[in-house]
Amino acid sequence: MAASHNREPDGTELRLDRFRSFTVAHPRLVEAKETLINAIRGAEPNSLIFVFGPTGVGKTTLRLKTEQLITAELLSELHEDITRVPVVSVEAVAPESGSFNWRDHYKRLLHQLDEPLIDRKLNRQVERAFFEPSMRFMPTFRAVGTEYRYAVEQAIRYRRPVAVMIDEAQHLTKVGSGRRLVDQLDVIKSMANHTFTPHVMIGTYDLLAFRNLSGQLSRRSLDVHFSRYRVDRPGEAAIFMNVVRSFASHLPVNDPDEFAVDWEFLYERSVGCIGILKDWLAQALSVMLRRGASQLERRDLEACALSVNQCEKILSECVEGEMLLEESDESRRRLRARLGLDATQIAKARQSRSTVPTTHAQRARVNRRPGQRIAKRDPIGIGAEIYGV
Repeated sequence: MAASHNREPDGTELRLDRFRSFTVAHPRLVEAKETLINAIRGAEPNSLIFVFGPTGVGKTTLRLKTEQLITAELLSELHEDITRVPVVSVEAVAPESGSFNWRDHYKRLLHQLDEPLIDRKLNRQVERAFFEPSMRFMPTFRAVGTEYRYAVEQAIRYRRPVAVMIDEAQHLTKVGSGRRLVDQLDVIKSMANHTFTPHVMIGTYDLLAFRNLSGQLSRRSLDVHFSRYRVDRPGEAAIFMNVVRSFASHLPVNDPDEFAVDWEFLYERSVGCIGILKDWLAQALSVMLRRGASQLERRDLEACALSVNQCEKILSECVEGEMLLEESDESRRRLRARLGLDATQIAKARQSRSTVPTTHAQRARVNRRPGQRIAKRDPIGIGAEIYGV
């Protein structure tokens, strides 16, 4: 009886699943998706693309939407070439020992690349040619890390994905003693080089530790900032309220507009991150359904809200990351000064150019030593008249 009492009715789970599967195409998500797609399309084959954003902003949703779009674009080609995969995605697992486990990472990539249901696809005559053991890329359990890495590179070349996406990539910054961050990123850079496939690193602002580690990496990397909504910027409070209304239309509330009136509390405990807001509303919906109510109330929201201390911690990380990614006028002036492009240096350069001799005679006068005769063309024919030559 106790077990059946704690079990949610099927209708409750169905309503929760329906709400969790709902996605709002809000401006921040749409902008980040377009920027990421354009970066993947226009990037060099060996490029690194960094996607930064605060926790709970919706980075996983961004990745899933991007995968869906890439798959839809390649659908006709995928029907013709059953060996190809549109995109490879893997989550970088947080290390247990304090140092990132590359061997485990390679195994997870291989599991994503080595499709177990290839024998169930169309064009079976062509498929039989790929059932040879040489087409299986997973090494034996005794293989070392370098063998796993080589197998990953071979599999990526064979499967030819548009991009390799690494979610929760901030875990790559976990390094053991004596190992540098640049060494970690060099591994990804080398794999992008050998496979001719852009690698997309998706993570929190902790991933900023990888940004601009060297000039070579800066030249080959692209940044995509998926930021939260900030009410101190014009129009963003109204956008957040529209998102709240969209979620409210899929919740048991009397009036979505009336629900949005309390948007300040929702913004306060979500810090403007839509992912946090959605998870919070899903938990509140679960609480409401468990107590057998028919309407979502303020007490349901308060029971599931993040604490003030938790919100302050998230906000501190957001502000720090936003400052690091912001290109201020001061940083631009500093760059121009180091390049010699500030107003004083430009004025001096123009003045020096105006005093440089331009004609041959001017250059001759400037370069002549004291007492040296000025070079000129002497008259001809005079000697011939005098001496009768």
